[in-house]
Amino acid sequence: MSMEINTVKTQTVERELKAMNGMPCLIMNVLATFAFIAAFVIGVIILEAEENLLAGVLLTCFGALYGFVVGPMFFVGLKVLKPNEALVLTLFGKYYGTLKGAGFYWVNPFCVGVNPAAKFTTASSVGLKPSAEGGVSAAGISTASKKISLKAITLSNERQKINDQLGNPIIIGIVVIWRVVNTAKAVFDVDNYKEFLSIQCDSALRNIVRLYPYDSVGNDNEKTLRGSSMEVASMLRDEIGAKVEVAGLEIIEARITHLSYAEEIAAAMLQRQQASAIIDARNMIVEGAVSMVEMALEKLSSRDIVKLDEERKAAMVSNLLVVLCGNKDAQPVVNSGSIY
Repeated sequence: MSMEINTVKTQTVERELKAMNGMPCLIMNVLATFAFIAAFVIGVIILEAEENLLAGVLLTCFGALYGFVVGPMFFVGLKVLKPNEALVLTLFGKYYGTLKGAGFYWVNPFCVGVNPAAKFTTASSVGLKPSAEGGVSAAGISTASKKISLKAITLSNERQKINDQLGNPIIIGIVVIWRVVNTAKAVFDVDNYKEFLSIQCDSALRNIVRLYPYDSVGNDNEKTLRGSSMEVASMLRDEIGAKVEVAGLEIIEARITHLSYAEEIAAAMLQRQQASAIIDARNMIVEGAVSMVEMALEKLSSRDIVKLDEERKAAMVSNLLVVLCGNKDAQPVVNSGSIY
């Protein structure tokens, strides 16, 4: 007997909170707080005078309750948001809503802002900073606050050593521009969206690099990391974007900032590139020299300047090729005799 278990992937739906304007609430609460404090003082005076004990007790109790407890508690509900900032709020452990838009607001004072990524501190001012292991570690624009930045943030990782398709170790560095598009997913669907992003970037970079060689080997149409950087960057952006979608993040752009062979094979690969360049240059020189010799023989023959037999043609071809293909300037030699 077999049992089938269906797993449903649940995702938190972002709900934008419509909060009250904070300025009227602030003014009214300040006035009410002063009024109830005044009532408390009046109640104390009445109790000391022992004229109307019931009124004195009521004024004292209500004045103290609002002036020293309720009034200050209402001030906790005042929130200030800057442009491109959001605040995810929970009420008694449940998702209450996301406060968006620059302004001064008042929300339920029992609501608590949630941002797990705010626990991370960094000395870097960009999105994520390099880690000692060669990857990237989480960092944020605003680490002390529970507010979530909706701005485009730059992730710049340290240069990493990765093997390419041929197994050659290379040093590569990337920069990724990203932003939060769903604050509820970023806060509730992953443990820490910044740390999650850093891990996925590292994983995607290794997956993409191992699919391509650093440079082409005898095939000019082959895609390589050096020659097809735009295609590689596009694949890198798509793969990272697909992985971090569950965290409510959007990858705007991904680019390769550094690409080179690792130090242990850099000298050998440089010699190989130099040898390949010399061979290509020689092929071009020989091809051009042969064309020039062929043209010279045709001109001499068509204009009937000189009659050359096969042996004289061979000597002329040899001399011209030596002159045209040599690395040094040819030294002219005057032949006063005959080759026969």
